[in-house]
Amino acid sequence: MLFDMRTEQIAVRLPAELLTALDDMVRRGTYANRAAAVRAGVRALVEAERRRRVDQSLIEGYTRVPPTPAEDAAALASLRQAIVEEPW
Repeated sequence: MLFDMRTEQIAVRLPAELLTALDDMVRRGTYANRAAAVRAGVRALVEAERRRRVDQSLIEGYTRVPPTPAEDAAALASLRQAIVEEPW
């Protein structure tokens, strides 16, 4: 996902427990600083919402036009073949 590189500063208040966890991630080197951690969190939320909307669209589509018995059978056959091909 590409974002415009211009940024705006925002103020965020966090409960002490979240701030402690955030600072711990920075101390351990997971993120360079608080801002980087917050940006990563916001990106994760944006991506989760995008996926939720896609999922909802798929559900609505299949609700409007359910698969036929032949399509269900083909999907199951494909799934079974994929499982057989797994290198477990």
